[in-house]
Formats: sequence, structure tokens, C-alpha cells
Amino acid sequence: MSTRVRSAIRVEGIVQGVGFRPFVYGLATRLGLGGLVGNDERGVFIEIEGAPSRVEEFTAALSGNPPPLAVIERISTRVLPPTGETGFVIARSSAGGEKRALVSPDVATCEDCLREMDDPADRRYGYAFTNCTNCGPRFTIVEDVPYDRPNTTMAAFAMCEDCAREYHDPRDRRFHAQPVCCPACGPRLRLLGHAGEEIGDDPLEGAVELLRDGKVLAVKGLGGYHLAVLAACEPAVATLRSRKHREDKPFAVMVSGLAEARRLCEVGEAEERLLTARSHPIVLLRRRPEAAVAPSVAPGSRWLGLMLPYTPLHHLLLRRSATPVVLTSGNVSDEPIAHLDGEALARLGGIADAFLTHERPIRTRTDDSVVRVFRGGELPLRRSRGHVPHPLPLAWDFPRPVLACGAELKHTFCVAKGGHAFVSHHIGDLENYETFRSFTEGVGHFLRLFDVAPEVVAHDLHPEYLSTKYALAGEGVDLVAVQHHHAHIASCLADNGVAGPVIGVAFDGLGYGRDATLWGGEFLVADLAGFERAGHLATVPLPGGAAAIRQPWRMAAAYLDAAYDGAVPGDLEVVRRNAASWEGVVALGRRGVNAPLTSSMGRLFDAVATIAGHRDVVGYEGQAAVEWEQLADPRETGTYGFRVTGEAPFSVHGADLVRAVADDVRAGTEPGVVSARFHNAVAHVVADGCVRVRETSGLSAVALSGGVFQNVLLLERAVTLLTERGFQVLLHRRVPPNDGGISLGQAAVAGARDRLR
Repeated sequence: MSTRVRSAIRVEGIVQGVGFRPFVYGLATRLGLGGLVGNDERGVFIEIEGAPSRVEEFTAALSGNPPPLAVIERISTRVLPPTGETGFVIARSSAGGEKRALVSPDVATCEDCLREMDDPADRRYGYAFTNCTNCGPRFTIVEDVPYDRPNTTMAAFAMCEDCAREYHDPRDRRFHAQPVCCPACGPRLRLLGHAGEEIGDDPLEGAVELLRDGKVLAVKGLGGYHLAVLAACEPAVATLRSRKHREDKPFAVMVSGLAEARRLCEVGEAEERLLTARSHPIVLLRRRPEAAVAPSVAPGSRWLGLMLPYTPLHHLLLRRSATPVVLTSGNVSDEPIAHLDGEALARLGGIADAFLTHERPIRTRTDDSVVRVFRGGELPLRRSRGHVPHPLPLAWDFPRPVLACGAELKHTFCVAKGGHAFVSHHIGDLENYETFRSFTEGVGHFLRLFDVAPEVVAHDLHPEYLSTKYALAGEGVDLVAVQHHHAHIASCLADNGVAGPVIGVAFDGLGYGRDATLWGGEFLVADLAGFERAGHLATVPLPGGAAAIRQPWRMAAAYLDAAYDGAVPGDLEVVRRNAASWEGVVALGRRGVNAPLTSSMGRLFDAVATIAGHRDVVGYEGQAAVEWEQLADPRETGTYGFRVTGEAPFSVHGADLVRAVADDVRAGTEPGVVSARFHNAVAHVVADGCVRVRETSGLSAVALSGGVFQNVLLLERAVTLLTERGFQVLLHRRVPPNDGGISLGQAAVAGARDRLR
């Protein structure tokens, strides 16, 4: 019997660009084994030969102690005849065949690289593009797989002798680190003026001087350009708002470290864990009253979105400036983030006073991810940089490849095959040509990168969504139309690995319903393949259509007209403020002219926020509701009553809540108390509605989805009531509850229906 064995091992998952081949090389040589390791379109292939006990130890160690960034999904082995080979080598990558290799997201700079950047004796001292196998750019520079330098935007940078030695040394931390570079051979910083002319001799110092002078600086990051000003400088922040045409929506702030974060916001264990995660997302944190940031950073908000530096350039910039910096997407409102150098100069020239840029191209534009804490865990609000294109493993395989085209606002798309769903980076609101082009280019890149030829294309029911029109224009594919709120619930089910059926509560701004009205306050009995509408908010007109979303006082007019049977009290401030147009808008709703019926919970929030506050016009989607949540007094336990009428589907009378709010306002009740009572009442709407559905369906699991459930005050109180009533509650943890998760739900529905064929 031979004393040697040889095995072929296949490792699949995120195993390229994360130091897996160097790890395998080191493990094999330490155990005295022969063979080879390489990358191909499926992942990592290994041939290993030696004593049976050592080969067994090697195989166990692959999954037991992989590199920090590796995500192993599958290891398969088969027996090969021994060849007597004793040496171990890294083989040349191979291409051809179906691409199944997974691409790593971009990863924040590691501590080892930061130490090198801080060491005056190190050749990468102060170098803005330092990286290794444990950190740095990945997805944003990848052109194709396998993940090797020629397939990245670093292909044009030939390694110098020192970098090449590190790259080829199995003992080095940069062994086969594809973006490896240094000041001698890598990208360099440049500070440019409006015409593209270079400014000064030290780009970094020049950039910091501009920030200190109150200027707006465009900074090229991992996934695109950011616009930066000093966070404590009110004139600079106000200038940025004016030039960017972003009147009220809060800006994100980058801080140098946790100590600085704690000076601005309340940071507990859960918040610290999210801030320091490899993705380094923007984390919404409760703002300290004494926080030293300009009022215009987050006007009227109790929360700040903070993030830590995640590139070497960010670390250098924050250290030199020695103060928090606003870092917001490099775009004019409603456009995608600028990522190409020429595009940035053209599009941002009217906003930025200068550009801190470099020569490394960005392949895929990628905005920052945004999260908040809920019950000690992560509640994603935007899943993008640091997460994409990490696949979401699902509990069920897709019989045929699927492209899900998403919705319109907070748009993402999803490509799915086998057991993986690849949800895209955040595209933005799909309402103009630039964003639509970003969507179509992104789809093409994902299809090439993951070797998917869609046979099924899923889309929203709304006929006017650009994503729907894109789907309908496809040829040679089977189309699957997915109702918007069913997609929300399916997204939550897929997020939790549950097939259903469940009671689905989908509360959002609006979505096209099966009856051609605009849904948004829905109770469904749903599984992945289908749903029935069990209940909803009673419908009211949406006077002026989309105008009522931008001017929420119109929703107040419609709801007050219903609540008071046309006899709306004239002493309400909202009526006085809008007296010139009030009767015309009410008449519009009554006639049903340009006033589609809606059952939207988001629009109900708009109405009460306007009645109890002063937000008649919004500058961004959901602004009135966001401010209404922050106004609530957390100590208030009172609530409002409401009627529920009808059966299958039942109707919840939102007008009852509106009248209760209006009566409290007229009685002089504090706005914070009114807000809290309304939130408590909506939590009871959720719980009471689910009890009704359970009585007829026997179901006891509830999935909560839709943008309204980004409201953590409502979410906390609804989950508490549901749990007290014996329900199992499913929440989003990997994709957002807002429309950023719709594409995953569409894909899950398409796959489920395909399995039933």
C-alpha cells in the first residue's frame, strides 16, 4: 500500500483577493506537503500530496482557520493518483468555463498597514494607497474574474522590484495581494483646480489648507468622489448645501477614531461594533447636545451619521485636519455619485473648489453603506460599499438564472443563480437618465462578473417605473411581475431563510397594487410564491399625485376632510398656513381628478407630521416622518383609538388617528406627546391587525418590511406588542427594509414560482 495520497480539493466562496492562496501555500509547506494551488473562474483549486494524516490535517485546517476575509461556502475533494511530487507551488490562474468565483467587497485599511503608514522608516510612510491581502480595494477595481491584477484597474501599474518581491514571497503579508503598490510604482495624489490644473507641491497639505479656509473639497475615494468640508464650519457646510441643492437631508461625518465619535455621539458596544466592522459603514448615532458640529450638518436632528476612515487617504486627511469632516456623496441631488475623473470635474465643478484625486480608476461606483442599531443588532438602511458584491446565500436554489430589476426609489437590482443572490450596490432614485444609465451599466457588469445569462426577469407592477420598462424591453426571457409589497415581505423572508407562509406587514410610501390603487399600509398572508391581501389602511385620495409626496400638507387636507366629514376646524395651523390652496386641494381629492386612492402608511405619517408640526413641504423623501419620529417623547405611554371594519380584507381607519392627533393639537398638547401617542397607536395597528389575521389563518410568524420600519421607535414598540401576543417576529438584518431590499424579494419570488413549474 502506498504511504502517500493525493487529493484534488475545490474551495468555493469568497476565496479570491483575500489571501487564500498564500494561506494554502503556508499551510502546505508547514505540513511538508507537495502540490499546487491556483485561482480559476470557480474559486480556488488545490492538489495536495503527502502522508495521509498530514493531508487530512491540511483539509481540516482549510475550513477551521481560513484568512480573516475569506468566506468558505463549499469544499469538495476527490482522490487522485500520487505523483511523488514534494514541492508546493502557486499555479498560474486559469480561465474558461462557468464563472463561479465570488468577489470580495472592499475592505477598510487594516492595522498592519496603518502601522507602516505611521513609521517614518517604512517605504510606505504616509502613502495614501497602502494595502495588503487583508484590506484595500476589491469590488470597486475588479473588471473580471479570476481576481488577478490584469483583471483589475491596477493592471496599468507595473510593480517595482520591491513590490514584486513582496508579491512573490509566500512569507510576506502582500503575497499575491493584487492592488499592491508603493510610492515608487503606484498611484499618486494630485490636487487639481476647476480646469484640471495641478495646485501646489503637497496635495494633501494643500487639501487640508483649503478645508481650513472653509472651501469645499472633492475627494476621490474607493467607490466615487465625496464632497468634504470641516464639520464644525457652518459657512462651509451652508455653502456645500447651497451648491449641492440639498436643503435639509443630513450629511454624514467622518471622524478620526472612536474617541472622536464618542465626543459627538453616544457610542455603546453595539454602535462600536458597527463602526469598526470591516465595512466601516455610516452608523446613525444619537447626537450629544454639546456635539461640536455646525447646525447645517444635520438640521434639527437628534442623530448624526458617523463613519471611521476606511482608506489610507481618509486616515491621512483626518489626521492632518485634526477635526471631523463632512463627507457626502459627490453629486448634485438626485444624480448618481461621480466616479470617473473627467465626469467628476464636469459635474462637480460648480460645487467643489478643488479636487483631491489620483490615477487609480474606479470600475464600479459604490456609495457608503448606512446602518443603525436595533436591539443590539444591525438594521441596514443602505447596503453598498463594504458589503457588495458579497452574495446572500439562500436556503433554496434558483432553477434558472434570474435578473430582478428592483423598484424606483433607493434602487438596487439583483442577479441570482444556483443558491446565491447578488444584490447590487445602491444605485439611487431611478428617476433620470444618469441614474438609469448607472443601473444598466451595473446590470451588465454583474452579468459578466458572475457569468449569468438571465432566463427569468422579475419586475415591479408599476408600469411607469424605468426598471419595469427595462424589464419589458428584454427579449427571450420569461417575465415575472411581482407586486411591490409582496416583494417587501419576500425580501424579509429571504433575509431570514424562511419560505413562509407568514403574516406580512408592509408599511411604506407607496407601491402599485393589484387593484391599480397605490398600496402602502398592508397586511398580507404571504409565502415566497404568492400572497393574499388580508387587510390594509382605508384608502384616501392622494391630491395632486406626486405633488402630495413633495407637499405633505395635501395629505393632511385629504385625511382631515375624511376625519371631520368635510367640516375641518379652521383653527388648525396647517389649514391657516395653506388657506389659499386648501379648498382647491380638498376638491381635487373629492372629485378624484389627479388624486389616486392610496392606503399608504407613509402618507399617513406625512399627514399627522404636518398637522402637528410645520413641515408642509419636504426636501427629501420621508423627511416629515423622520422629523416626526425624532420629536416623540419616549416617556409617553398614551395612545389613540381606531376603528377596524370589514373582513378579508379588513380596513384600518387612519382618519380616526388623524382626528385624534388634530384634537390633541387643538387642545394644546405638546407635540412630543402627540408624536409618541401616534407611534404607540400605529404599533397597536400592527399588533391588532396581526391578531385578526392569525384568527383566520392560524399563522403566528410575522414579517415586518417596508421603509416605515426604518423608524426604530415604531419598530421597538411594534415588536414588543407582537412578542407579548405570542408572535415570532422576522426583521431585516442583511438587506434594508426599504426599497433597497425590493430586488432581493423579486428574485426570491421569481425563484419560488420557477420551482413550482
